[in-house]
Amino acid sequence: MSQLVLEQVELRYGKTTAVYAVDLFVEQGQIACLLGPSGCGKTTLLRAIAGFEHLSQGQISLNGQVISTPHNTLATEQRKIGMVFQDYALFPHLNIADNIRFGIRKQSNKAQQHRVNELLELVSLPGYAKRYPHELSGGQQQRIALARALAPKPALLLLDEPFSSQDTELRESLAREVREILKQEGITALLVTHDQHEAFAMADEIGVLQAGRLQQWGSAYELYYQPHNAFVASFIGQGSLITGQVLDATKVATRLGQLEYLAPTSLTNHQALVLIRPEQVKLNPQAAIRAAIKSKVFRGNEYLYHLQLSNQETLLALGSSQQAFVIGEQIGIELAPQAYPLVN
Repeated sequence: MSQLVLEQVELRYGKTTAVYAVDLFVEQGQIACLLGPSGCGKTTLLRAIAGFEHLSQGQISLNGQVISTPHNTLATEQRKIGMVFQDYALFPHLNIADNIRFGIRKQSNKAQQHRVNELLELVSLPGYAKRYPHELSGGQQQRIALARALAPKPALLLLDEPFSSQDTELRESLAREVREILKQEGITALLVTHDQHEAFAMADEIGVLQAGRLQQWGSAYELYYQPHNAFVASFIGQGSLITGQVLDATKVATRLGQLEYLAPTSLTNHQALVLIRPEQVKLNPQAAIRAAIKSKVFRGNEYLYHLQLSNQETLLALGSSQQAFVIGEQIGIELAPQAYPLVN
């Protein structure tokens, strides 16, 4: 059963439309993510789900109850939704235990204490009850903010860029930790982020937004290997888009030869772009197809090469750092024998 349902949701501010006709379904116990660049509408959509923004069109339902329409918005405090904010929003004058029990103050003292202890164990911070937020590291504060949001056992947890203040390595490790905690609690969650590695580490399903439009909804694998359009292909991971002429139901002609392809149902003509990932390109000095090395970036055990084909199209390729080619050199290339995504 879908726990969170958005149907044709639009948000407008005067003549400016921030979000266009979004349909979205999040199953119970699933961790979903809205991923996109700054200004794409993902935080606006999250705020609408929380009840902070009024809809211009469509409706939002949670557990079968309609909570937002253009004419009726259920108050935020009545939605049974928890939120984890970008800046954690912990109360500096309250100790950790009091921060966690803030949302369950109406429960008995015994029930509050039990839940606080339970959550401190869950986020691997037992014994921290009497400390204050300033005594904790950023990662520890993040886990306490999560514990506070989980204390009332919300029907849905919203996370707004929760790891953005951390460095890259810590962001991914925190995302994995939070995922484990949410799965252990069986919490349905929706994350907003601009960081695809964070999204991949945490989410079961990911929606890619661009300029207020939901471009694709799917797993990380589907977004990476089966993008629906050129924006998703370019935004997710690294890759190159080269021109192709569709020959039949399985083959497309490119400067790199005839390739097997995968095409989305939206493919409407015989001109298309073929997505090629760096790991699918093999450097082979004996290969017939040649490309010029325009630049390279050292990545430890490998180089990322920027190549230029004879028709000026560019390609990314990975090669062992044990065999380094020089900039300006012509090198042979060949592609892995597999089907490649086509996008419009």
